Amino acid sequence: MTFDQRVFLDPEIVGPEEEREAKVRAGLWSTLKRAARAVPFAEDVVAAYYCALDPATPRRVRLIILGALAYFVVPTDVLPDFLPFLGFTDDVTVLMTAFGTVTGHIEERHRAAARQALSENA
Repeated sequence: MTFDQRVFLDPEIVGPEEEREAKVRAGLWSTLKRAARAVPFAEDVVAAYYCALDPATPRRVRLIILGALAYFVVPTDVLPDFLPFLGFTDDVTVLMTAFGTVTGHIEERHRAAARQALSENA
């Protein structure tokens, strides 16, 4: 990591992989429930989560997904999540960009786990 990258990385969302994973695990469901109307692709979010937890997923892909999901669950970001209609737009942009990068790694088994988890948490 270069000096410039260290300056601009937000310590709330970027840290050791274990810390990022713990933040995502702790906040995913509550954030997803709050953002349900703003994030119509909840199944993709949860499938990406399961992809990131899968030990068979390449580390680079895991880090991209965990970074995007950590940004999603941390309430303090560019546009605060409590703002009506605008709060989750930056989160959606980050998630869609990350998913576009790693979509080939999100497999049907991750999507099936996501569907099951969403039906259980509905």
